[in-house]
Amino acid sequence: MKAALSIVIPALNEAAGIAASLQALQTLRGRGVELILVDGGSADDTVERARPWADIVITAARGRALQMNAGAARSQGEVLLFLHADTELPPAADQLILSAIEAGASWGRFDVHISGAARLLRVVALMMNWRSRLSGIATGDQAMFVRREVFERLGGFPAQPLMEDVELSKRLGRLARPACLRAKVRTSGRRWESRGLWRTIWLMWSLRWRYWRGEPAESLARAYR
Repeated sequence: MKAALSIVIPALNEAAGIAASLQALQTLRGRGVELILVDGGSADDTVERARPWADIVITAARGRALQMNAGAARSQGEVLLFLHADTELPPAADQLILSAIEAGASWGRFDVHISGAARLLRVVALMMNWRSRLSGIATGDQAMFVRREVFERLGGFPAQPLMEDVELSKRLGRLARPACLRAKVRTSGRRWESRGLWRTIWLMWSLRWRYWRGEPAESLARAYR
């Protein structure tokens, strides 16, 4: 039977937590949701640890956009959900997504909660959700979902090393506003905490500004790294 929803998870060197992340999705899998993990050439045993907990595990060229496109090409679902390996969905995520699609949405995303010790992360999450509602732009941390037919019509994620989620959002936004689900996904604050909160906030906002001004994603990716 063809799945109504496929979850595509790009991963790279996530061996420490990938089994737990996939185990948290087994209830959805039991309800017929297809789980696809796309590894970008990990140097650890991410693939081996993922195999028991996913329907499909494949390897693709490194790069989140390339990996997500490869996973989408192997999927069966009428709706695609792109999920970061360190992001946890709310329990009824499948039902919320399919209800939004049935109500007429072409695509959408969840609100986000960023886990971590620093209280400032709550403010960061609040600003992300607020900005997304105003702009109609979703980021990968917010677990973007889209009807397969629409995703394929637009050619999937653009093959660029950064801002692929922003660029796809812009293209989707020309067709329809996103469904902004208030249920929260929980994503790890490790990126902010490891690089420094204020430094990361400044970096991400400046990169988005530079991208809006037309700077190529390749040069932004170098700055991000």
